[in-house]
Amino acid sequence: MADNKQPQLNGAYYGPAIPPPPQPRPHHQRSRSCCCCLFSFFWKLLVTLIVLAGLAVLIFYLVVHPRPFKFYVTEANLTEFDNKNNTLHYNMVLNFTARNPNKKLSIYYDKVEALAFYEGERLTNNVDVITHMNSFRQYKKSSDPMSVVFSGQKLMLLGNDQVSEFNKDKSVEVYDIYVKLYFRIRFRLGDLISGDYKPKVKCDLKVPLNSKNSNASFTSFVPSKCHVDFY
Repeated sequence: MADNKQPQLNGAYYGPAIPPPPQPRPHHQRSRSCCCCLFSFFWKLLVTLIVLAGLAVLIFYLVVHPRPFKFYVTEANLTEFDNKNNTLHYNMVLNFTARNPNKKLSIYYDKVEALAFYEGERLTNNVDVITHMNSFRQYKKSSDPMSVVFSGQKLMLLGNDQVSEFNKDKSVEVYDIYVKLYFRIRFRLGDLISGDYKPKVKCDLKVPLNSKNSNASFTSFVPSKCHVDFY
């Protein structure tokens, strides 16, 4: 009688083993993955915005090429500068020229105030140079005059070194006077007007005495360029 026993089959007959179904990831891992994606998106967006802003500033600078105004003291007329009983009597008129070197920007001078110092001592409170009554617009590549008057008296208790410097200046009738100006200006490009800028201007001057009793009649004031500081 024939043997009907089936031959034994090996594993290759059935093909590769079926892997177990994947286990679902825990919920906290999916949340972490979403957070990472959002962080990456916002980080790339921030970098893109920074690059675009930098390119915009660079293009603006290359096209407009903004430059600070230039400032000069063109004339100085000092008719009185005398220390009597620790009180300094002074009278000085300064004429300025402001120059706008920009080819595309005009400047609004809204307010300008000035202070004068001698030997580190302030002579006056703020003196108005430009107010809303005489504010003006300075056009491209143009110059405009300004002037200020410092006049009055100031109690000055000078130390020994300061008295020595004053006597030295008095002997040659040329005084080292420091002037500081505070500006409030705006720039205009076409129809666009900027916000306020508040630069400071510093002028170191050697001003000769010009009075009837002066011996320095042959000494003239040398026009001086001032330092403009936007920072």
